[in-house]
Amino acid sequence: MYLAINVLGLVVFLAIGVVFSKARNEINWRGVGTMVIFNLVMAWFLTSFSGGRAIVQGAAAGFNELMKIAYIGIEFALPSMVQVKQMDWFVQVLLPILMVVPLFDILTYIGVLPWIIKWIGRGLSFITGQPKFESFFAIEMMFLGNTEALAVSSLQLKQINAKRNLTLAMMSMSCVTASIIGAYTQMMPGEYILTAVPVNVINALIVVAMLNPVTVSADEDTIATMKSSAMAEKEIGDVDENGNAKKEPFFSFLGDSILGAGRLILIIAANVIAFVALAALIDKLLGLINPWLSLEHLLGIVMYPFAWLMGLPHGEAFQFAQYMGTKLVTNEFVVMGRVTSTINDFAPHYKAVLTVFVTSFANFSTVGMIIGCFKGIVDREKNDLISKNVGYMLLSGILVSLLSAAMVGLFVW
Repeated sequence: MYLAINVLGLVVFLAIGVVFSKARNEINWRGVGTMVIFNLVMAWFLTSFSGGRAIVQGAAAGFNELMKIAYIGIEFALPSMVQVKQMDWFVQVLLPILMVVPLFDILTYIGVLPWIIKWIGRGLSFITGQPKFESFFAIEMMFLGNTEALAVSSLQLKQINAKRNLTLAMMSMSCVTASIIGAYTQMMPGEYILTAVPVNVINALIVVAMLNPVTVSADEDTIATMKSSAMAEKEIGDVDENGNAKKEPFFSFLGDSILGAGRLILIIAANVIAFVALAALIDKLLGLINPWLSLEHLLGIVMYPFAWLMGLPHGEAFQFAQYMGTKLVTNEFVVMGRVTSTINDFAPHYKAVLTVFVTSFANFSTVGMIIGCFKGIVDREKNDLISKNVGYMLLSGILVSLLSAAMVGLFVW
């Protein structure tokens, strides 16, 4: 019975995308159908076959080894905080970012990561039938994160129209960043974290194809390059006399990367501390009205129907609904911190859908980050369209998380 409810949930989540579509008549049903089938097959392969499980378990083991190497540097500076039975969350989860972010930046600097993104993006465009840049961006944000991917794609954002910019803003709600996956795998089952990442990528394309369908001509379906705007960039000194982009000296680049990683750690820590404290304050005020009232209970009531459609028993569905609401109001780290000590005791299906749902940046604070990023890149017309569609951005992020959890949940019981 629960499997049938899970299937129903998947249908309902897709139907919501159609109901709220800005232009139902323009939806590319063949493309959407192809992507849904492709994503279901991928989720099936990664969760149900020994080869697929070996891939995600191997990737999870790789990220865990990366964390162990990062702890060597942390231990050198803070031995009293590493050589303990239970490391603080800040040390265990956040400080390794100081190594992982520069590592991915180095891969970008030497051209390895852009090459990977480029060819996977082209392959994805061929499979899904989506525009080249949207497919390219889906892969880009999986590795780099939302604001970082938008920043490195600023040239393209300036050239494409406002409606396509809105598409990218909606997709940005569902990203993660490869440099932070290691932190996730320290708190939740790594195999489901790493299954969620590619499934989210395809679902982001599915959701925007339904909510904001855009027709892109062959002439528009291109990826901008520095050479294509060399003359414009020369005016601000970003290219040399041959029209090639100037490259920052390596150690200057690495120093900026390390400082950026430090800022990221402080931003995450500040957000988690503030959101947890604010949630506690709201709970305290609600408790003055009625001892039963709490933010989690209220969010649980609102999100319960969606949690039930994951194919969960009543008790688990209500608990899951509370975690869903908490994640959307605060962030994924708050939920992960609450369940990290008990997640392995959960039923397999519950463990899978919860882990997949929380593996994204989809929350209210992300909206502000994305709007702020676009405001610094594109003109007022494009930014105004994005600002007017905050509801669609939130809906996009929630739908992607629901679809991904439902798809993976179909194959884990």
